[in-house]
Amino acid sequence: MNIPVEFDDIRPYSPEEMPAAFDRLLSDESFCQIALSFFKDKTVDNLRHLAATCTDNVDFQKKFLYALMMDLLSKTSVGYGMNITALSDIQRGYTFVSNHRDIVLDAAFLDIFLIEKGFPTTVEIAIGDNLLITPWIETLVRLNKSFIVKRSVGVREMLESSRLMSRYMHFAIRQKHENIWIAQREGRAKDSDDRTQESVLKMMAMGGEGTPIESLKELNIVPLTISYEYDPCDYLKAQEFQLKRDVPEFKKTQADDLKNMQTGIFGYKGQIHYEAAPCINVWIDELKDLPKNRFFGELARRMDIEIHSRYHLYSNNYIAADMLDATSRFSDKYTPEEHNNFEEYLNQRLALIQLPGKDEAFLRERILVMYANPLRNYINATV
Repeated sequence: MNIPVEFDDIRPYSPEEMPAAFDRLLSDESFCQIALSFFKDKTVDNLRHLAATCTDNVDFQKKFLYALMMDLLSKTSVGYGMNITALSDIQRGYTFVSNHRDIVLDAAFLDIFLIEKGFPTTVEIAIGDNLLITPWIETLVRLNKSFIVKRSVGVREMLESSRLMSRYMHFAIRQKHENIWIAQREGRAKDSDDRTQESVLKMMAMGGEGTPIESLKELNIVPLTISYEYDPCDYLKAQEFQLKRDVPEFKKTQADDLKNMQTGIFGYKGQIHYEAAPCINVWIDELKDLPKNRFFGELARRMDIEIHSRYHLYSNNYIAADMLDATSRFSDKYTPEEHNNFEEYLNQRLALIQLPGKDEAFLRERILVMYANPLRNYINATV
């Protein structure tokens, strides 16, 4: 396929570029050490031989990543699944816009679920350049069908960067017949209060043709809800809340990002559930008479309702809400044993936080809010 050169710096690698990318990866000592820790029965030469058999990016995912992800699911979850009954045509290219829980795994698990559901391809993944901490990480993610969101640019460059990314997304859907995954907002919602940013929707509308509605329709946007029973990074998020409260100049480091990625990948998640809403093309025309200054705000609100109303709720969501409000409003949704287990879990997470001036009451409240907010938003979306 002839891909416009304007996308060269941000797009995934093409099949023709994959051999050179594999050579770079397997010549990097740091990458090889990490890779061999996952592929314990392989040597670097074994990996080179397997890489040489990969015909395209999806073939790479199936030969290298599928088994790893399935092994990870078996070790860090007690059940998983995806409901796609709202999607009538899996041959169609969709742009999945989801809430964002885990830096690495939200899109990685989606790939696995799409393969298992029989989709013809996986997703191209929007990833911020702030996460490309080493050259080998950028090489790996572009092999894994990621395109780069340039966040580390100046204000003047940001608008053109957004236009370029939007043009690429439209190209990927219309010409490459791909699926796309992008988070509903920049970065994870640390308090699990998932809200679609208008700026994300405006960016997606930039690259198409016609009115904003016509442009967005080209992308076949599907709101997607991701529900983890437990968030392995909950204590790190709570810790970050206190640091931001107490240290005005606090800013996360690359080491912080790496720790969040590692903790998210290997930490316990309990049950995992993905649920797709209908493509917004079936209802977006209802907003066509809104003035432009209201259109994107109303679209974001409607996207949030689609996402919030499809949360898969667990006992800990109900327990956290009752603990925050000092009530037993939802006591029919959990057992005394489940309540005790969650309190023990909460204390264990708090014990992991090591901070000078550790404010345990504040940290406890922050973690409880993370688990209560999906329930609160679900109730508001379904009343």
